[in-house]
Amino acid sequence: MNQMQTLTPAALYARVSSDRQDVDLSVSAQLRALRDYAERNGYIVAREYVDEAESGRVADRPEFRKMLDEAGRPNAPFNEILVWKFSRFTRKREHAVAFKSMLRRRGIRVVSITEHADDSPTGKLMEAIIESVDEFYSENLAQEVMRGTREAASRGFWVTPHAPNGYNIVHLADGPKKRPKLALDPPADAIVRRMYLLAGQGKSTLDIAKMFNQEGIASPKGKKWLKTTIYRTLTNEVYTGTLLWGVTAKDKLPPIRVENAFPAIVSKEEYDRVARVMRANAPDKQHPQRTASPYLLSGLAKCAECGKALIGQEAKSGQYAYYVCHSLLKRGKGTCDTPRLSARRFERTIIDQIRVNVLTQSNMKTLVELVNEELDEVFQEQKERLEAMEEELLEVRRRMDRLWYAVETTDLEINDIIPRLREHQERQEKLEVAAEEAKAALSNRPARLEDAKIAAYAREMSDFLMESELTETKSFIRSFVKEIAVAPGQATVRYAMPMPEDSPIGRRETEIVRIGEPVLATVHDGWGWRVRTSAS
Repeated sequence: MNQMQTLTPAALYARVSSDRQDVDLSVSAQLRALRDYAERNGYIVAREYVDEAESGRVADRPEFRKMLDEAGRPNAPFNEILVWKFSRFTRKREHAVAFKSMLRRRGIRVVSITEHADDSPTGKLMEAIIESVDEFYSENLAQEVMRGTREAASRGFWVTPHAPNGYNIVHLADGPKKRPKLALDPPADAIVRRMYLLAGQGKSTLDIAKMFNQEGIASPKGKKWLKTTIYRTLTNEVYTGTLLWGVTAKDKLPPIRVENAFPAIVSKEEYDRVARVMRANAPDKQHPQRTASPYLLSGLAKCAECGKALIGQEAKSGQYAYYVCHSLLKRGKGTCDTPRLSARRFERTIIDQIRVNVLTQSNMKTLVELVNEELDEVFQEQKERLEAMEEELLEVRRRMDRLWYAVETTDLEINDIIPRLREHQERQEKLEVAAEEAKAALSNRPARLEDAKIAAYAREMSDFLMESELTETKSFIRSFVKEIAVAPGQATVRYAMPMPEDSPIGRRETEIVRIGEPVLATVHDGWGWRVRTSAS
């Protein structure tokens, strides 16, 4: 019993990378070595943490984070963390310094059972050297992988894990290796071809999505077609047989572009024609009064007295800008009592009201919840995909183990299993690369926005509204405002929906806004209508 009380509680941490270049021990072998070391050196194993297919350069590993969280509690369940090598703990020098410093302040040491390092100055120096070598190895490996990927892409090989809709991935011999290429995937390629045909005839992305859904054509994910899916397909140059890789690569080198890298689904001429049609059908082409105008409220503001639109006008070679009733502009003084308004002052007043009524805390909370739900759905799909790949990886490894077992226990020769073993190894490599991609996507998920941050988020949205490009601000206003009826001294804003309860106008759909003084009167001279200003 006394002997048990003198044993040091320790946590065992084991990790393997998904990179096939990783030559370290398997998880089971690491754990076996760690348990043996603990038993021989006066430790009692309090916890075991295992991260499989996790890069040592990433700190956000599930079991690693769990271990650090438990180490940070007031009564941590262990005093030391045993690892097979320091590289199993982390491969980034700055991570090692930060995490070990944090653990040291809580009285917890990280011990490598194969690399000598103690708390003396010499031991700490050795530990730092070992970590630096590990980081160099990791950085060098990443650069080699990137170089190899870039070289493969420049030769037209498809180095991304997933094929675009309409294609599948086939592997072609390239010397002793097999490399992936894109090949047509009937009948999906015919669906893409039809998509371009319909778009070239002027059909919108929404029209095409509705048509495919009505006909029961399954989308790439087996769900309903969305207009965003159609849009991405119609704007992806890959369908002309062009490979483009490295646009967002971290090595900052120019992207790789290879023409005719694989069979084209549409010609370049058809791709360019669809691009022109989509630009012609864009809102700024369909509604010039509402979106092409430099006036924010053009197409929304109208005269409350005669019902005519308020038209944007300039004076003094563009020095001044105004909104004026169409009747007054065309027929002259006395035809309408609605005054001419300073465009910038009028727009600022209306925008301020929209900000106050729309960017409320409840609206921002609803918006954030919708965004979070969308992210949850995307990441749940990614998680399910990862789980499926991990299950298949386990099965592939079991099959390889059975083949080796058959060689060891029967008359089967190793040459008899090499072809089948090679197939399993190739499948394992593909699954590991795809799993690493999925884990990277999962680890990069933005944090869910907390309630305490909603007010700050509303302020950021408000600032964006005031500072964004004209088309973006117009789009925002038209999402919420149906009409603005202007009368002398006031404007009635009619919203497209009831406002939230915490807005200044409650749940009403209309609001009367006081507007500033009108500009000086419009006069008529021999050259037409003009605005009399203080400079006139």
